[in-house]
Amino acid sequence: MLSLSHKGTIKLETERLLLRRFVIADANDVFENWANDAEVTKYLTWQPHKNSAVTRQRLSSWEQRYKNPTFYSWAIVPKDFGKVIGSISIIGLHEKNLRAEVVYCLSKAFWGQGIMTEALKKVIEFMFTEVNINRLQAKHYSDNIASGKVMLKVGMKYEGTLRQSAINNSGQLVDNKVYAILKEEYLQKENSF
Repeated sequence: MLSLSHKGTIKLETERLLLRRFVIADANDVFENWANDAEVTKYLTWQPHKNSAVTRQRLSSWEQRYKNPTFYSWAIVPKDFGKVIGSISIIGLHEKNLRAEVVYCLSKAFWGQGIMTEALKKVIEFMFTEVNINRLQAKHYSDNIASGKVMLKVGMKYEGTLRQSAINNSGQLVDNKVYAILKEEYLQKENSF
């Protein structure tokens, strides 16, 4: 029988990035780089943090959750910058059906540099080769076109639109576009190089 092999949020590395666990000491960087930015959070499910105390509280809760090997939430740290500029996490993990969803956000100062594509590629690799997930999906509000481009660049396929499936930070119903990649597609792509 197929099953997941949980590793928890372990350190991952790419050419430019270190993906690691968040720590309380990251609170000021998280707050200043994106958690307080309404332009970044307008496509997320939570409102901008009002102060770094809110950010510290969130990170404190994550530090506790890291004890659970099924919790996956990485801080994105460019090696040449040394500070946390974003996050990438696994949510909606479904053990029986070997599937999950990936969510992410990034400081607007680092948009358009391929950083999220690089981070997402590494998390996809980890989830397929180490955790044994079979399906990894992601969604974005229909007006967040840049996020959809990231999903396509890493090999995800557009599967459809969930009409009026979410309420954005302005309180309006919005459509979500769904993308996914299967383990067999990932392995086939990797073996073609």
